[in-house]
Amino acid sequence: MTEVEAILLAAGTGSRFGGGKLLAPYGGGRLIEAALTTALAAPVRSVTVVTGADSERVAAIVRACAERLGATERLKVVEAKAYAEGMGASLRTAAAALPADTQAVFVLLGDMPRIPASTFQPLIDAVAAGAPAAAASFLGRRGHPALIGQDLIPKLLTLTGDAGARAVLKELGDRLVQLEAEDDGVLFDVDVRGDLGV
Repeated sequence: MTEVEAILLAAGTGSRFGGGKLLAPYGGGRLIEAALTTALAAPVRSVTVVTGADSERVAAIVRACAERLGATERLKVVEAKAYAEGMGASLRTAAAALPADTQAVFVLLGDMPRIPASTFQPLIDAVAAGAPAAAASFLGRRGHPALIGQDLIPKLLTLTGDAGARAVLKELGDRLVQLEAEDDGVLFDVDVRGDLGV
């Protein structure tokens, strides 16, 4: 399976964080840079970053990061004008921008910077083998990323509110393949400033 894409959701306001979450310092750079570096490490054709709040600043940072990594051609940036509606608007915007031949798409979050690079290929293998979708887990807890197979991508275009891809995955029940990751980076996300250790 080679026509695999990634969506990186980076449109939220970070209200629990106090605003500006994705621009917060992390690992010698910004939080969104760490998440993008993770996404670009995946075996995908391109990464579509969805901006919203702080759109211009986030877009500038991710473009500069991609340039440093030599991955400018693999980066797409789209703006979710209705980002205040919730994650559904971001996923609709990103899904509409995917190439028509996309076979599967990873959904990643801009506040999850520690997903191990080894996580991606097993999920691709599961979907290539026939699973409608697959997700990483750790100690039995489902985390990110999730890989949405081709047949489910149209459902991303119908999402509303803040449920995100959870709504699509929940409908699958036992047909969702969950694969154990090597560490808890698939669960770690930044919600409040204390999560950054500051």
